[in-house]
Amino acid sequence: MENFENLGLCKALNTSLNKMGFKKPTPIQAQAIPLIIEGRDLLGSASTGTGKTGAFAIPVIDKIISTDDECALIITPTRELAKQVVSVVRDLLGQSSQIKASCLIGGEAISKQLSQLKRKPRIIIGTPGRIYDHLERGSLGLKNVNHLVLDETDRMLDMGFGIQIDQILKFMPQEKQTLMFSATFPKNIITLSKKYLKNPERISVDKENTLSKNIKHEIINTDNSKKYELLIEQLEKREGSILVFAKTKHSTEKIAKNLKKDGIKAGALNGDLRQSKRDKIMRSFREKKIRVLIATDIASRGLDVPHLKHVINYDLPQVAEDYIHRIGRTARAGESGEAICFVSPSEGHLWLNIDMLMNPNAKHQYAPRKNTSSRSRRRKAGSSNGKSFSDKPKRKSNAGSSKKTIRSSDAKPKKRFYAAKKKSKK
Repeated sequence: MENFENLGLCKALNTSLNKMGFKKPTPIQAQAIPLIIEGRDLLGSASTGTGKTGAFAIPVIDKIISTDDECALIITPTRELAKQVVSVVRDLLGQSSQIKASCLIGGEAISKQLSQLKRKPRIIIGTPGRIYDHLERGSLGLKNVNHLVLDETDRMLDMGFGIQIDQILKFMPQEKQTLMFSATFPKNIITLSKKYLKNPERISVDKENTLSKNIKHEIINTDNSKKYELLIEQLEKREGSILVFAKTKHSTEKIAKNLKKDGIKAGALNGDLRQSKRDKIMRSFREKKIRVLIATDIASRGLDVPHLKHVINYDLPQVAEDYIHRIGRTARAGESGEAICFVSPSEGHLWLNIDMLMNPNAKHQYAPRKNTSSRSRRRKAGSSNGKSFSDKPKRKSNAGSSKKTIRSSDAKPKKRFYAAKKKSKK
């Protein structure tokens, strides 16, 4: 598909696409848009960062613009993803459009959302909990909704939203077009699709659960007690904005606090923050006012920062599929990026699950080793500079053409870093 004009979209939508710089449909868009315009139910799978939002937003908006009463409901797992989707939808509608879009998410004043709903928006984007809250209050009606989009459905099930989705669907008409999109489709999603979709078309772009070919991977064996030292080392050697994933809300706050003490502009993003605070932190990160963002998995979906080049997994995710979403925050829209993993001995089983997901046909003999002496690591790696000790990988990665480096962290702390801290105390 050479351009969007060949898809037969309305004039207003083509104008918006040109203003947004969308010249050529991505593979998932080229396959999905014609089917959605035909009115087919759809089960769509594509790697993160390949244009899934446009794949459902463009044709749904085209159908709504072409009618006087059709409406759409788009459900997402997180607030961040909902805000990203509503931003894309409003850009596609254009400033002069009479069609309104409303965002219904937790953490925001419900009075603000009630004001939006009074303007009778025809496109509703939100998270399951807040959407259901409005349905129970009677402030939201879904009888005229003709199009339902379930975005990142696998994540919604992981977060326990399955019951709420069932409850929301009871408020909707039986006859409607249903679209399910996700980066991954495990067996429970296939089962769910049989419940929600009618004779769906299934499309898949790129092999499921594969990593972007534009991401360079580095795996570093270390101990939990040395992770912070290793993080400082990685931040010092890299340029640009960096997203760091930690396991708990407490960890994000603690790491960000320590980084600030060490003179590094950092912020923490987690589910305990009010929505206004989360928006402020994300705005600072996008505007490069802070260089490092420490986040839980709420940032693994819906966070789109074009200048983000590095993702560091300070703690490995508990669910292997989340690793794909985490590193998908970099190397977006054809750009390149890097993903770094700190793997402690206690996380060996987590890395094995990730490795099996990425390379299902390979032999998995990986096991994290305890740190050896610097001299021993230099001898293994054949390195003489003493800065980076790279063990030779036992096998090549099958994740596209991505390069994967496995090494052990330096047991000695950075002298310059600690000297600076000692001097500042004096």
